[in-house]
Amino acid sequence: MSKTIKDLTAGTAGGIAQVLVGQPFDIVKVRMQTAPNGMYSGMMYCAGGILKNEGPLAFYKGTLTPLLGIGVCVSIQFGVIEYMKRLFTHRNIASGIGGSTGKDLNAGQLVASGVAAGLANGFVSGPVEHIRIRLQTQPSINPPYNGPFDAMRKIYTAHGIGGIFKGQGVTFLREATGYGVYFLAYEKLVQREMRLKGIKREELSPMNAVLYGAAAGYALWAVIYPIDMIKSRMQTDGFTPTTGRKYASSLDCAKQVWRSEGPKAFLRGLGPTLIRSPFANGATFLGFEMANRFLNSL
Repeated sequence: MSKTIKDLTAGTAGGIAQVLVGQPFDIVKVRMQTAPNGMYSGMMYCAGGILKNEGPLAFYKGTLTPLLGIGVCVSIQFGVIEYMKRLFTHRNIASGIGGSTGKDLNAGQLVASGVAAGLANGFVSGPVEHIRIRLQTQPSINPPYNGPFDAMRKIYTAHGIGGIFKGQGVTFLREATGYGVYFLAYEKLVQREMRLKGIKREELSPMNAVLYGAAAGYALWAVIYPIDMIKSRMQTDGFTPTTGRKYASSLDCAKQVWRSEGPKAFLRGLGPTLIRSPFANGATFLGFEMANRFLNSL
């Protein structure tokens, strides 16, 4: 099995772990991001309303889309990041930098690798998250979509491929910015651990993989949360002015939200995200590291 195939497979394991752990928190975040101003007084009020009105299974509404799609997304992320790391390692060896093995990548190299991973991931995460958000925010009574494939079919029939990729520009911005920071934080923490303890990467403890993944997740959301809020608004906006379209572009969305709801609106739903982040991102890196370790032992 080639190294790239192993990275993609391990990334899929990390993505599945992320979805199963993080989905209930994510639906609360999306509901709060996209609801009219004042609809929810807080995270617990929103979660309580979902539980009371829609039942416990509602917290996994729209899960099939991310379970399939996010598995692919995280697979792409790790496949690209590991490829870029190997590329920079070879360059470091040729230049005589990066330690004896060339694997001590500098911050610029790690950010560039993360940006590449984010942009590659964005081609899949954009439509996957668009469909998921449509399902998460549709009414329980007489919903317009009977699942992810029905949603994709109806959106494509009515609006073409552009409808499926709605909000793609701001998605690319979020992914490139976020994953540059995300992988920089995680890899620097791992490098520090290896240097201080004199260990190899495969000797990294599972608990530290979880802790470093959690820290990387907080770094990611600290940078991208306002961008993510705009993305959610764009992906729940109507498709045409005659069917309720409010925003002409992502920039127009940001301006309208600022004028009508104030700066606090850009942080609405941050609570469940901060609670979700350490569990989901810790599970992601744990899943990747353990799966990669297993595959490399075969």
